[in-house]
Amino acid sequence: MPAAPALEAKTALPLQSAHGQLAEAIDFLGYPEGQHAMLRTSRREMTVSVPLRRDNGEIELLTGHRVQHNISRGPAKGGIRFHPGVDLDEVRALAMWMTWKCALIDVPYGGAKGGVAIDPTGYSKDELERLTRRFTSEIMPILGPEKDIPAPDIGTDEQTMAWIMDTFSVNHGHTIPAVVTGKPISIGGSHGRASATSRGVVHCALEAAAERSLRPETCTAAVQGFGKVGAGAATFLAEAGVSVEYVSDQYGALYADGGLDLAALSRHVAATGSVVGFDGADPVSQADLLEADVDILVPAAVEGVITEANAAAVRAKIVVEGANGPTTIPADRILADQGTLVVPDILANAGGVLVSYFEWVQGNQAYWWTKEEVEEKLRVRMISAYREVSDFSRKYGIGLRSAATALAVQRVAEAHRLRGLYP
Repeated sequence: MPAAPALEAKTALPLQSAHGQLAEAIDFLGYPEGQHAMLRTSRREMTVSVPLRRDNGEIELLTGHRVQHNISRGPAKGGIRFHPGVDLDEVRALAMWMTWKCALIDVPYGGAKGGVAIDPTGYSKDELERLTRRFTSEIMPILGPEKDIPAPDIGTDEQTMAWIMDTFSVNHGHTIPAVVTGKPISIGGSHGRASATSRGVVHCALEAAAERSLRPETCTAAVQGFGKVGAGAATFLAEAGVSVEYVSDQYGALYADGGLDLAALSRHVAATGSVVGFDGADPVSQADLLEADVDILVPAAVEGVITEANAAAVRAKIVVEGANGPTTIPADRILADQGTLVVPDILANAGGVLVSYFEWVQGNQAYWWTKEEVEEKLRVRMISAYREVSDFSRKYGIGLRSAATALAVQRVAEAHRLRGLYP
């Protein structure tokens, strides 16, 4: 595997983008400053020290965070990431976006996010288990099926969720499947959860293409990121008839005229850990991918990759945000001015939290749906949400991001109004 990741450093401040998007929505909705302050500020934040005993016996002290941005519409919901770039401001931004995402697709959750500043690739499985269990024990007072329900994110997976569930359950004296989502099916996970975010991205991409009178079989696409979201999005786009010509991961990018053989590429990645070195494509730069002359661009890697510096060079007709916050506010304006349709993250990648909600419901009821039932429910809800945002956008003459954020903020503010202010 190549040694120098190309996407490791943050290229933007996600909290700045989140605050800017909220301010625009507040201005559009005409809400007073007091209401703005409540919606802008996290309801609860916890920062903890996480001592980890390494396999060699040495102790390493790490830092973890859990932020609950808003709980007016229900318990907090959001992923836990293990990544060296995790800091409190990043977690605050991601928790805020989760609040809007949950409100936008109308699931009864507020937004949360958490993480530990660590590169999990440098640790053994046993070390990661000890880290996860200790972090869980530290934030346990604010977790629970009625309080805060974690899910996988960057650097975590279904095994991580199993460790969290077990740690929480052992400390409560009985098994509590609904404390996390995205866990293995054999211990209460949901069919369709692993691919849900990717499928949601593709449902939105195809709806956006249809609005631009583009048929899947005539479309080309570039997908940045070949992880949990990007690999699935590329595969499902191809299954729909789209020619996926560019893909990348943190180590490099590829191009194949006429479309990549994604099955062969997936086998290569499984064997080597990266898209780099795949025989069926030519290496290109990350900039080449972002600036590719394709119909659909799916940034599905990290925050802040489309910026003021490169937005004018983006030639895709449609940008569908698989990652959280991949487009900065100045870049958004540039894309809007050049007529690029941007499907915002809080809509495009909401499939994961939607099926997490389905998993939580199933866990609480101890009754599970089939994969086909879950995927159909996902398809209906994602298409409905896209069309609702699109209609709002046309009605008020604003972009999809502004429409999505305004709709979501409006719903959260309405929950505040109906509940009132205690005392």
